[in-house]
Amino acid sequence: MAQKRKQVLETIELPQGMSASIEGMTIKIVKDGEELKRKLGYKAEIKDNKIIIKCEKPTKREKKLIKTDAAHIKNIIKGLQEKYIYTLQICYVHFPMNVSVKDKELVIKNFLGEVKERKASILEGVEVKVEKEKILLISSDKEKAGQTAANIERATKIRNRDRRIFQDGIFITEKKKGARR
Repeated sequence: MAQKRKQVLETIELPQGMSASIEGMTIKIVKDGEELKRKLGYKAEIKDNKIIIKCEKPTKREKKLIKTDAAHIKNIIKGLQEKYIYTLQICYVHFPMNVSVKDKELVIKNFLGEVKERKASILEGVEVKVEKEKILLISSDKEKAGQTAANIERATKIRNRDRRIFQDGIFITEKKKGARR
């Protein structure tokens, strides 16, 4: 027997002080002059301060897309309410690293005693603070904060050496939502 496929409906309510608009497949959510955009995988509409994503007789793939889009929209709303903060720890055994921010790059000097400096790109919309042995990444966009953290970790990846002995690097130690603005 064939099962009946029923309508899938995802409704996300916008908090007070936020507005949203949809152009084609891109949603833009604005709060206090700060805006975040996201390309959606499925069509959405806005009614009565609610974002509605629905589909008649969806397949498994369409259901997944709808749930993924809803999760992304919820992350945008949370990020506009409270910023995401990623904490990274600078770890070294013998050679102390010097970490600084220049333009849109994090510059790492003296990593494992190397003369050449290593660089990690900082995505737009991410604020970077270097405080002694910690690096703080602050952003309203969870994906950009996470990608910037990954760029920094990747810049200090050790190759062709024993990881049990060479444990230097910069590592993510904490991910959390920050305080309200």
